Amino acid sequence: MQAGLPKSIALALVALALVVGCGGDDDGEESSLPEGCAEVAAPAPKEAEAERRARPPAPGARAVVETSCGEFVIELDVDRAPKTAASFAGLAEQGFYDGTSFHRIAPGFVIQGGDPLGDGTGGPGYAVDEPPPQDFAYLRGTVAMAKSGAEPPGRSGSQFFVVTAPADAGLPPDYAVLGRVVEGFDAIERIEQLGEPGGDGPPTAPIAIERIAIEDGG
Repeated sequence: MQAGLPKSIALALVALALVVGCGGDDDGEESSLPEGCAEVAAPAPKEAEAERRARPPAPGARAVVETSCGEFVIELDVDRAPKTAASFAGLAEQGFYDGTSFHRIAPGFVIQGGDPLGDGTGGPGYAVDEPPPQDFAYLRGTVAMAKSGAEPPGRSGSQFFVVTAPADAGLPPDYAVLGRVVEGFDAIERIEQLGEPGGDGPPTAPIAIERIAIEDGG
């Protein structure tokens, strides 16, 4: 955790070390789902390794993220982050994200997913290094890659987060940029509703990533 930072940054995706237990144990209580979210079983943890794709998609490529709370679309930042975009697109095309979850919700800050283990500790078996510009701001709708505090700026695996803060999340430029949400933010808002108010942890009901499809630009 970054010492001396505001509370909002202390909640940040310094994440692999910070996120704990996406449990499937809800003590038998039923959670009310937002309208537009389907009731699903908690995705089972899966050991997964993937091949790293080196060739970035064409400029304008988009990732269509299908979830149990609806669909949203990420425009990949191929120009500023070609290695990150290439890795993410390759993982999606290999089906790496299919049947994973959003395991961390910090309402008013971020939602985080993309871990095959579902507890914030998993990844694809490789890492990518691509630091963002030093003046980069993580504005609402920005999609970036999660990392632990011990890892260097711009390092990423498979976990990603979407900024839901009203404006700027106030994060330092340590997290590799993936892109921005251009459609379907209502689905992200539904996912966010399944976080504990004022909390930072697992959702109150399972949220599945069913599939991520890459649409080439050009």
